[in-house]
Amino acid sequence: MAGGAAEQRRLATVVEGWLGRPVLVVGDAMLDDWRFAESDRLCREAPAPVLTLRRRISAAGGAANTAVNVAALGGRAVLVAPVGADVAGDELHDCLDRAGVWDRTVNQPGRPTPVKRRMLAGNQILLREDSGDPDDALDDDGVARLLTALDCATEELRAAGREAPTLVVCDYGLGALPAPVRAWLVAHRQRYATVALDAHDLADWHGLAPTVVTPSFAEATRLLARTTGTRPAAGGELHLDHPGGDASDGPSELTVGVSPGRTGPHLDTPHPAGPAGGLGATGEPTPGEDRVAMTGDGLTVTGTGVTVNATAGEGVDRAVLAEARLAELRAHTGADVVAVTLDTDGAVVGGADGEPRRSHSTPVPASHAVGAGDAYLAAMTLALAADAPLPTAAQLAQLAATITVSDTGTCVCRREDLLTALDVPVDRAGQRALVGAGELAAIVAEHRRAGRAVVFTNGCFDVLHRGHVRYLEQARALGDLLVVAVNSDGSVRRLKGPDRPVNPVEDRIALLAALACVDHVVVFEEDSPAGLIETIRPDVYVKGGDYPPEMVPEAPLVRRLGGQVRTLGYVPDRSTSAIIDRIRAHGQEPQEDTSLTPEPT
Repeated sequence: MAGGAAEQRRLATVVEGWLGRPVLVVGDAMLDDWRFAESDRLCREAPAPVLTLRRRISAAGGAANTAVNVAALGGRAVLVAPVGADVAGDELHDCLDRAGVWDRTVNQPGRPTPVKRRMLAGNQILLREDSGDPDDALDDDGVARLLTALDCATEELRAAGREAPTLVVCDYGLGALPAPVRAWLVAHRQRYATVALDAHDLADWHGLAPTVVTPSFAEATRLLARTTGTRPAAGGELHLDHPGGDASDGPSELTVGVSPGRTGPHLDTPHPAGPAGGLGATGEPTPGEDRVAMTGDGLTVTGTGVTVNATAGEGVDRAVLAEARLAELRAHTGADVVAVTLDTDGAVVGGADGEPRRSHSTPVPASHAVGAGDAYLAAMTLALAADAPLPTAAQLAQLAATITVSDTGTCVCRREDLLTALDVPVDRAGQRALVGAGELAAIVAEHRRAGRAVVFTNGCFDVLHRGHVRYLEQARALGDLLVVAVNSDGSVRRLKGPDRPVNPVEDRIALLAALACVDHVVVFEEDSPAGLIETIRPDVYVKGGDYPPEMVPEAPLVRRLGGQVRTLGYVPDRSTSAIIDRIRAHGQEPQEDTSLTPEPT
């Protein structure tokens, strides 16, 4: 976290400086599907929990989530990626639209949209199902349309921003970036002022000369293993050995154990086999699985996966190992900046000055950290594109990743969250709570471009009480912006009867607008809020009651527009009708005569 008011203001200035910066994101886009369930018993067929689905969330993943983070942080994000002509693709389009990302994805009939489906109970991930095969290669027509989309999006951003756009490449091995696309990006490198590369296989991208690369520790180690003994000649091409058979998802965890068949600081020193040698072969690869062996000195590597020699000592410090190899990683990638991410251990960043910079993170459950690397990449890229010094860019990137991991789900860092973390007040001047239906669409669009999730609810709110306040606070917690639509007096009379409302609409909206949890209030004359729902396209539509979401009349419309429907229970014995009944009953009770009367004789 930034220390000192002056330092915080300096960081905030960078965040303000990247506002509206044009960024083109290209790569493997996918859909993250989160299914939250409850379980209170085992099934009879097997010792397995019986799950009851309570909530489902769809979010942009991979390159799409990087684009969402760029937009949420205040950049102008455009996504170019192949997306399947399927239900998952439709949901992904809706996610991009809600986030304010310019959707320039290319439809690919017959090629499914990659999906990662997670089933959770008690916020614990029970299983993950992946769909989307990297072997589903783009055909020639698909490649041609992708190249056309890249060219058009680049010119579109240049025209909109009047400056060379920034390029972010997200290559996760799922087939969105075949050789012709990689060659096009390398050949057109000069069209982009700043280039960021996040790739499972960095060896595929030699020649791109990126501004920054952000490999995980596993990806960095694998690259070093393939390039051991090679150095780029001055002005010459470097050929990298690129063995096949790597998992498309890439290694994501560090296995600590004895290097298979090796020990000590030299690769040619034989490893005593088995118990007789005193070192058990922990971390041995299974048949068909390749790994990298990094020996105790932290300098020698071989293989194509990740294993750290136990002779390096217990609690091997990956940051120390990464720092020792930053110069080589810069040489082999051609990058100005290398940021080796260490998941819960933060990151190690190195630039041309040769000075390693270490940042730290807070350990969190794995279900909280999905997509945190996308937030890191987005903030690092925007900061460098805004000409921020490397220490500042590294600091903001780590902060963006850290503040996104407070809850389960795909991580998105919003600009206002970053400024709040820097103790900089987010300016809400000029944001009137009460708005007209005609201006609401423009207001919501502005919020959505900033990456904010819109929550919408409606009601009469005739006699505002504790139940209403709790309900609205819970609704606001489901997103970043709460819009409350209030029935007009005529609409309330048609719904509730001629003796309602008790309070006129001007009083009702004044009280609602005074609540801290309510961002905007709008009045509607119709009996149904369907027209406003069409206008707002809420991310979450909330209604009060103990009935399931399927019984909400507006539910089909909301879901068709890509939103979710939630119902929140009322506070017991706290309802407008009950309060009005009590007031009327009190008014009908015989009143005690307190006037003076003669005493009986």
